[in-house]
Amino acid sequence: MSDVIPPSPSLAVLVVDDEPGIRKALAACLESDGHDVVAVSNGRDALAATTRKSFDLVFVDIQLGDHSGMDLIPALLAENPWLKIVVITAYASIDTAVESIKRGATDYLPKPFTPAQVGVVTQKVAHVRALEQQVSGLQDALGQSASEIDLSSTSPAMQRSVELARQVAASDATVLLRGESGTGKGVLVRAIHGWSNRAAKPFAIVACPSLSQELLESELFGHVKGAFTGAVRDNPGRLAACDGGTILLDEIGDLPMALQPKLLRFVQDREYERVGDHKTRRADVRVLAATNVNLEEAMKAGRFREDLLYRIKVIEITLPPLRDRPDDVVKLAERLLQQFGKRNGKRFAGFSDAARDALRTYAWPGNVRELRNVVERSSILCRGDVVGPEHLLLAPRPTSGAGTAVGDFVPLEQIEEQHIRAVLSATASIDEAAKILGMDQVTLWRRRKKYGI
Repeated sequence: MSDVIPPSPSLAVLVVDDEPGIRKALAACLESDGHDVVAVSNGRDALAATTRKSFDLVFVDIQLGDHSGMDLIPALLAENPWLKIVVITAYASIDTAVESIKRGATDYLPKPFTPAQVGVVTQKVAHVRALEQQVSGLQDALGQSASEIDLSSTSPAMQRSVELARQVAASDATVLLRGESGTGKGVLVRAIHGWSNRAAKPFAIVACPSLSQELLESELFGHVKGAFTGAVRDNPGRLAACDGGTILLDEIGDLPMALQPKLLRFVQDREYERVGDHKTRRADVRVLAATNVNLEEAMKAGRFREDLLYRIKVIEITLPPLRDRPDDVVKLAERLLQQFGKRNGKRFAGFSDAARDALRTYAWPGNVRELRNVVERSSILCRGDVVGPEHLLLAPRPTSGAGTAVGDFVPLEQIEEQHIRAVLSATASIDEAAKILGMDQVTLWRRRKKYGI
């Protein structure tokens, strides 16, 4: 029986061996199986290679001239924590195997080895990497309910937006999604990633308003140990972690001006540096962006760079608000009601005619996110199997600047929402609004998300 095994899925592989014959033979073996291989002879070149490219697997010879490959293992893992390292050596022993595993190696391959043995190792690593990426995707999906929006729609505007998203998914073009908060921009971005040839690679969301400038820079680009107070270990950053995949910059209009040139450079050249480090790194990451503010007005006000705006809006997709899709509201609500009923062990026949009319005529300032909250609440309050308007609690909402006043018999949250909307509309920036409201920007971002502003 032949010992030839089927090739494993393509991996980015680094070979580190000071023997030219072994290095070339191993590289040729890996390339014949379809892997992308970089081969170097020493630890210095190996570390330099990891700053230019993200690898899945590294083969490291224990004896690298006068240096030990063992010492290279932690340095490689500091650059890329997800690396799988296989130690290769002509001096195989239990002690060296145990020591290499202690330092972070994944496997151990004694010399001389056959192509079949190399194939077994690469298959194992490919399988593990695929599982890690699947788990990462599932964990990310658990934090974001996919039921917030159903991409099926009778609205021509929504249909055009979804069709455009499908059309551009296969490309690597930067896409800017516009729309009010809660319209489902994040869900459509996930769909674009899922429809693309990057679907098997990582996907991440970075919320631009949720962190301070320093923490946002570290979250996006990474940092090295000691770069700032509290940086007790290296952080590769989201760009490195998403190599080969997709990243969404949510509410990009709130990206601090100081970070905009760095993002522009990455979008143009795919190059960046970690905080506290001068090494230039590269990452193959598709950048998508979403915003609920007018970036052209922000640009005129000096809060957003013109060159960055033109770079991120190669393709623009606008999602219509829910109030412009009245025929979709009831269908979405019915699907959500069944989902919440199943989750809470209830059976619902649906909404009464009066409840359907209320759903259609309500303005939905919070869009699909608000609809989800209303349906969830009604599924809890309703004791029968038909949800009525009394369970929806859709009180008429005041427009900003009129309607509700302090002292009116209305919930406190309604007053707060109206006040925040008025201040935001009258100020030039999120920072200015936060100072007037007496809250930090992160708190204001959470209030905006809560009220769909």
